[in-house]
Amino acid sequence: MSEPTRILLVDDQPLFRGAIAALLAGQPDMEVVGEAENGLLGVEAAHALRPDLVILDVEMPVMNGVEAVRLIREQVMDVKVIMLTVSDVEDHVLDALRNGAHGYLLKDLRPEQLYDMIRSVMRNETPISPGVAGRLLREIRQGSSKPRVTSPAAQPEQSVTRRELEILRLVAEGLSNKEIAKRLVITEGTVKNHVHNALEKLHMDNRIQAAAYVIRQGLGAPSGEPTGR
Repeated sequence: MSEPTRILLVDDQPLFRGAIAALLAGQPDMEVVGEAENGLLGVEAAHALRPDLVILDVEMPVMNGVEAVRLIREQVMDVKVIMLTVSDVEDHVLDALRNGAHGYLLKDLRPEQLYDMIRSVMRNETPISPGVAGRLLREIRQGSSKPRVTSPAAQPEQSVTRRELEILRLVAEGLSNKEIAKRLVITEGTVKNHVHNALEKLHMDNRIQAAAYVIRQGLGAPSGEPTGR
């Protein structure tokens, strides 16, 4: 049996932290190894504990979660970070993803959804709450002047396939690899390979960064249009 995912909780509300810790304690593949009440203490705890995953709130005193995720991702190698918050403000979503967050979830999700999202992050997916995904997609399509989640190193001429573009659009809509596989009638492993190949071609390490790039550049067909495999 593999070791449980070691999780650090960072939230300024003690009751909420306690509730999440109690929920995760019931999952055999998850273990809460520490808690912190603001972003600065969260960065320090990440250094000290070296968790596999940090769950961060956005709006906290001393240091907010958007800044904390940047420092954690810069200073603590291999740790994954999920934002779990009530804030669906576009700036927060975009900045958190740009700073290296692996997922962005709202606190109105059900416990089972939280467990699934944590497991999907540990499978190198990028979960985003459906409501947030919709707003993010609209923001990308509008091409506003707000901070982008794209990488300047990405080049469109690197021959991302139509299938890869289609899958990246579905990623931007908040679908998991399993959901994409079901919709396209292909295996989950095939989806994972397409995502990996697309990220390599675009010089990106974040699924949502790649999807945002595709949409901003107007590449590929809409996700609802059939494409070849």
